[in-house]
Amino acid sequence: MCDDKRDEMQDKMCDDKRDEVQDKMCDDKRDEVQDKMCDDKRDEVQDKMQGDKRDEIRDKMQNEIQSVLTNWDVLGTAKQIYSTAWAISDEYVLKAYDNLEQLKKNGRMQILLCRMGIPAAEIIQTRRGEIYAAEGSRYYMLSRKLPGNNAADITADGMAEKMGEVLGSLHQAFSKCEEILYTQSEPADETISFPDCSLLEEMNGWVKESLYREHWMDEKNFCKAVQKLAEHYEELPRQLIHRDVHLGNFLFDQGTFSGYIDFDLSQRNIRVFDLCYFLAGLLAAQVGNGMEEIQWYDVISRTTAGYESRIPLTAAEKQAVPYVMENIELLFAAYFNEPETKHFRENALELFWFICKREKQIWSALYR
Repeated sequence: MCDDKRDEMQDKMCDDKRDEVQDKMCDDKRDEVQDKMCDDKRDEVQDKMQGDKRDEIRDKMQNEIQSVLTNWDVLGTAKQIYSTAWAISDEYVLKAYDNLEQLKKNGRMQILLCRMGIPAAEIIQTRRGEIYAAEGSRYYMLSRKLPGNNAADITADGMAEKMGEVLGSLHQAFSKCEEILYTQSEPADETISFPDCSLLEEMNGWVKESLYREHWMDEKNFCKAVQKLAEHYEELPRQLIHRDVHLGNFLFDQGTFSGYIDFDLSQRNIRVFDLCYFLAGLLAAQVGNGMEEIQWYDVISRTTAGYESRIPLTAAEKQAVPYVMENIELLFAAYFNEPETKHFRENALELFWFICKREKQIWSALYR
């Protein structure tokens, strides 16, 4: 009997324990399910709120853009392509400016290039015959959308030569533009000046100040790089340049060049700056155009050959190419001075050292 009683008690204890464990498992599972449902519901609500906010912003933007477009009697759906630019029904591009002089400078350049038969976006005048419309605190310019896109593959057969040719042609057109811009042959109120800049002065000015303030590289190596540039600087031809030459600003339509865009940074500077900026940029990871080293030398050779089919480089320019590239990267290192752009600074310094160690290979590519 004692054994029976003990077994009965043990069975009951086991049953109670099992029930307790099962109840706890059920409670845990229920809590887990409830938590997941709450999380899913919260995510759903947040997604809806974000979606509603996004729709509200998009609707507000559409209303604002449609209001601006009444200055041109143009109707169409606006699709944002940059933070300050919208495609209008795939026929026009509307661009916003905070600075009116910047707009006028860009617009004047586009008008002059179009007059010379250079493929730049045609500006559409407002109903009042102006090249811009003011709305609130911003200024807007509407231009006809150029055909093509900016997704060219520089390593494709013939593309590097073509890029060199179109850059050389742009520099030829810029030289003619300067003759017009800096003469009295145009009405005084239309004469727009471009900044007269110097890469060397920038290096010895705000870039050096940034280095002394933030110590982002050894001062001795910085001064050595600037000195190499200085030794050839006075021999380098100067003219109006684009200043932002990358594949995103040159349009191609099925392999055929179709137009230049974005003259916001145009300035007078050393002519070879544009070529060096473009070639160094092909290595930059942030541009999304990284390539193998051997390919890069080939692109340097072919792009330069294309450029020289329009404008021969001087001996001083060829000698200065790696030095200009190096100083451009140091300029970028100084420019990216915020914590969120730290990786861009690191990338620029990495490219600086890459180019420093390959000056001879670059010269060899230039003289092929």
